[in-house]
Amino acid sequence: MTAESSGYKPGLEGVVAAETRLSSVDGQKGELIIAGFPVEELASHASFEETSYLLWYDHLPTQSELAAFKQALAAKRALPAATLQLLQSVAEHKLPAMNALRIAAGTLDLDLDVAQTSIDEQAQTLTARIPTVVAAYWRLRQGQEPIAPKPELDHAANYLYMLTGEIPSAARVRGMETYLNTVSDHGLNASTFAARVIIATKSDLTSAIVGAIGALKGPLHGGAPGPALDMVFEIGDASRAEPFLRAKLEKGERLMGFGHRVYKVRDPRADVLSAAAEKMFQADGDMALYTLAKQVESTAIKLLEEYKPGRNLQTNVEFFTALLLHGLGLETDLFTPTFAAGRVAGWIGHCFEQERTGRLIRPQSVYIGEHNRQWTSIEQR
Repeated sequence: MTAESSGYKPGLEGVVAAETRLSSVDGQKGELIIAGFPVEELASHASFEETSYLLWYDHLPTQSELAAFKQALAAKRALPAATLQLLQSVAEHKLPAMNALRIAAGTLDLDLDVAQTSIDEQAQTLTARIPTVVAAYWRLRQGQEPIAPKPELDHAANYLYMLTGEIPSAARVRGMETYLNTVSDHGLNASTFAARVIIATKSDLTSAIVGAIGALKGPLHGGAPGPALDMVFEIGDASRAEPFLRAKLEKGERLMGFGHRVYKVRDPRADVLSAAAEKMFQADGDMALYTLAKQVESTAIKLLEEYKPGRNLQTNVEFFTALLLHGLGLETDLFTPTFAAGRVAGWIGHCFEQERTGRLIRPQSVYIGEHNRQWTSIEQR
């Protein structure tokens, strides 16, 4: 059998491997639906707790359900002592934050008797503790003490508080919540598929999330939103945007933050995060930076059409992710771990779905190696 006759698809391109109610990605329409809601509606209105609840249980929580869910998450934020000790050791090596998150994630259930703990409680623990890991490691790497979580703060507000020690403004909390909601789920991406493959073996939820973090850590998936913002800073002034961008295109270089493998029109998440950034910068930030970024964006889209006509290369999620998270005071190394803090809700939702199917994920491969080789002893080779 040849690869062609077997229907082999490199990278599983176009292969349907799951049915899901969690999200629908339409790259031709530029549409993202999360659990029935257009991302534009859900991301800008929901708290992250509401989005997580919706993804896991398929309905928006009532007031009492939401209050109980928030309380459950808040009660689980503190890290096991061994996890903090591990992070202190990792910080001595000054590893990137995603490395630290990957290393520490496997310890997040150390204080749980997994055999006696419901999968819902395990899910709450992982979701609650990932921001604590990221914030604690960040401070340790700066030579500062971690800040204990504040149970009276909601999930997004508490994450910002643990990073800085300051109670964030309402505008900053809304910006962070919108971001976490926007990235909470996005089809059967690499990290989500990894989580489903692991949980399908009847492994534990923590292992599935560690695997997903490992996949997200790769630059072809987690992305590199930092360079998009670096480009804006390097341009510095709107008058320099066109000559700067034109020079890059003349050299055949990619413009970071533009174009997407799935979306053939504008990435809807870019619109959501652009609007969120504008509101946040107006209320509590550097509006001049936002204005410059929008001018760079419009110039880039115009030049991309000139240099790559018909390809319709539009702004992707990385461009405004970088702008929004920078405005929230996060440094570049925190961008992908913060993405993980949002996407964990979707990973867990997919694990719940996959467990319900009870089906092992076991695709086939096509052998393309040699046949009928003859063994030769070590002396004859």
